Amino acid sequence: MFEWGRAVCYSGYREGQSPLTCTYPTYEQIVEDIKIIDENGFKYIRMYDPISYAEMTCQVIKDLGVNIKLMLGPGLISEVNNPGCPWMQTNFSEDELKERAAHNDQNIDNLIKIANKYPDVINAVSVGNENTPSWGANNVPVERLIEFAERLREGTGKPVTFNEGAFEWESLDELAKHLDIISVHSYPLWYGNTVEEALEVNKQWYNKIKEKYPDKFVLFSEVGWSTDCADFSQMKEGQANEENQKKYYDEFWEWADREKIIAYMFEAFDEPWKGGKGANEAEKNWGMYKVDRIPKFMFQ
Repeated sequence: MFEWGRAVCYSGYREGQSPLTCTYPTYEQIVEDIKIIDENGFKYIRMYDPISYAEMTCQVIKDLGVNIKLMLGPGLISEVNNPGCPWMQTNFSEDELKERAAHNDQNIDNLIKIANKYPDVINAVSVGNENTPSWGANNVPVERLIEFAERLREGTGKPVTFNEGAFEWESLDELAKHLDIISVHSYPLWYGNTVEEALEVNKQWYNKIKEKYPDKFVLFSEVGWSTDCADFSQMKEGQANEENQKKYYDEFWEWADREKIIAYMFEAFDEPWKGGKGANEAEKNWGMYKVDRIPKFMFQ
């Protein structure tokens, strides 16, 4: 289903750009990014939304003639209210929830359109990203995710996946029946582990989920290590820095390369639009490159 190769998540928003304001990277900026990704030996990238930015990225890959394949998601928004979300208390009316569901239906249609326009670039399609956690801000009922899986399979002919956290995969048996790929997010840093413990945590999750879904292709669709974490108490002090990021990736790649495991690193570039106003928030600093495209310690 996948020839082995290294993979990375790609959201190339620069200073002043944000999906929230629909200000996207230019064609020339995407060219720069894809060249960086290609030069570092990545064969696969992952993007989250079926928008003009993703479509332009497909065109850049085609124009450059590089051997990079793209997993694309639908960018779903919540279709239910979730009082368990700690940072976004929602109380949408029934009419508003119907509008949000219609938005998701349109995004699925857009994803099908892009996948069919660039069949040689898109290698897999996703029904969603972290849409089932108890803490989630964009939760969608499993029945709807199953519906989306069938629509995507019929509409694109591509392998279908769902991108979700390792803990959540323990209870997604029904959805898994409708998928070709189980795509797992594992974040030892979020869990409060040290960098010395991280590889073993990732190994345990991979083996556990492989055992649970023996007839499915299992990959990591997000693994990474932030280089700052001033705002998150669950991360152990002093763990998020460039030296530990390099150690994390060196050890992870030694294992994953040897075992031929597909793993999308989170992520290629820092994203300053995320989170609040503090520059040292963890969400802004997962990149292997800084927002100005200067490599961090791991690539120096």
